[in-house]
Amino acid sequence: TLPRFSDIRQFGDKLTRVKKWTGSEYKDMLKVWLAALAPLLKGHPNHLKFFKSVTDFILIAGYHSHTETTLQYLQDALHSISRNVHLFLPYRHNQSISKIPKIHSLFHYIECIKEMDSTDNSDTEVSETAHKNLIKDGYRASNKDDYIPQMLRWETRLFHIKSRVSILRYMI
Repeated sequence: TLPRFSDIRQFGDKLTRVKKWTGSEYKDMLKVWLAALAPLLKGHPNHLKFFKSVTDFILIAGYHSHTETTLQYLQDALHSISRNVHLFLPYRHNQSISKIPKIHSLFHYIECIKEMDSTDNSDTEVSETAHKNLIKDGYRASNKDDYIPQMLRWETRLFHIKSRVSILRYMI
């Protein structure tokens, strides 16, 4: 057993039973995951560097204010992430990370911080919820046979309709 520390949460066997992670659970996990992963990745130092870079990125991006120095630290972490993310491609069914929105969004953090000063009050929950609803609605609109092309057509049509409605509202 681990000795008790005031700021470190012990997950025990509850870790595998978590159905939905909260922000505080992610933060608690972030404090211990490098120590937990280090023995497992003993022969894979670049994999561990990747996780360290992700940890650095998350912690630095969460600062309430930034300077040129902290933005450079963020850029360094991002560079290390992009240099080592290929190590995990064999575990992806399509051998690509290009379609993972959260990884793609990392590459826009620095410019967003420069525009808005921090990442306070920003998360991906709104876009994830919208995405889930679009997927579900698109599937329901299909005939369930070869549904992916139908869903894409449905979403394209929906986008065009909403664009035209927006233009009409603007004109009126």
